[in-house]
Amino acid sequence: MPGRLRAWRVAARSRTRQGVVRVRTAFVPVLWASLAAGVAVAIAYVGLGHTYPFFAAIAAWVCLGFSPDVQPRRVGELALGVSLGVGLGELFAHLFGTGPVQIAVVLFLAALVARFLDAGQMFTTQSGVQAIVVVGLPAIAVSSGPVGRWTDALIGGGVALLFSAFLPGDPRTRPRALGREVLLELADVLGALTEGLRLGDAHRIEDALVAARGTQTPIDSWRGAVTSAQQTTRISPAWRRRAGEIAELDRACTLADRAIRNARVLARRAAVAVRDGFDPGPVPAQTHALSVAARELAQAVGSGSDAAAARSALADVAAHLRPEDFEGWRQQSLVILMRSLTTDLLQLTGMPYAQARATFPGGPGDDGAAPPPSSSPAV
Repeated sequence: MPGRLRAWRVAARSRTRQGVVRVRTAFVPVLWASLAAGVAVAIAYVGLGHTYPFFAAIAAWVCLGFSPDVQPRRVGELALGVSLGVGLGELFAHLFGTGPVQIAVVLFLAALVARFLDAGQMFTTQSGVQAIVVVGLPAIAVSSGPVGRWTDALIGGGVALLFSAFLPGDPRTRPRALGREVLLELADVLGALTEGLRLGDAHRIEDALVAARGTQTPIDSWRGAVTSAQQTTRISPAWRRRAGEIAELDRACTLADRAIRNARVLARRAAVAVRDGFDPGPVPAQTHALSVAARELAQAVGSGSDAAAARSALADVAAHLRPEDFEGWRQQSLVILMRSLTTDLLQLTGMPYAQARATFPGGPGDDGAAPPPSSSPAV
């Protein structure tokens, strides 16, 4: 039971950190979407005299949402989907009234029309949802006419599209921030692993393993942010010249994912070894040095600056990872795993794969390191 409580505590701490990061990154997009919803309602209410223009707010919020990866093209597609659903629902309700049969039929029609017009899943989903809402709810704004709610949806979508073009942001910002958080998590994992090895405490090492397993969500978020940034650079002429930097962040994400997987294996092997009462010798000193280097690398990735300091620190770690210098097969097996992890991090600094392997004493050796995802530098 104490072990389970420790695992819950570690998981809660990791989730709290990730939650704070999500709130921080969503703050400006949510504020922007809220302002867009208010403006859309004001236009419909004041400009057109619609009494209850809540579809204007719904359309603005659905199109912009809370993601910092807002793309005008995607917003336009969602605006069209919402307007299509509301328009079909409005027309169907005006001609045939409301009821269970009408809702089923209008959903069927709206979804098929949406699938014909666009391949996007969200486009079809929003078309169907808005059609259901329009047919299922009474026309509360009678004064706005038979197509009032459709007009409100068009206004909301148009305002969202306008706001998306001016949403403050750099497509590199979020991938960098998420990359920094992932690498800080890796540094914390290595720090907890170091403590466990020094104290001979398998529970601390298991805490490190739990924390390492909890990094998959931020890694997936990082990968999604990179994909969105790549789409932005393809669409926006202003950011097209940054496509190379986004490609580097994409490679960095792959390497960081690989490094954390290696850290999980390292923690799992270390926990077994500590339970068997082995002497870690100088291994904790090297895991500590790796933790410090990973933290330095996190700052470089987060700021987009040169990773020379982290590269130097990692090269120093690599110079001390000669398996023959460690006693016993357990120490040596941990060192071999650390060599693979260090190779990934060296590539993250922009070092070519062959050069990273050659950094270790005695040449590349056979440390099980995977080949590089590409030949371009990551940071």
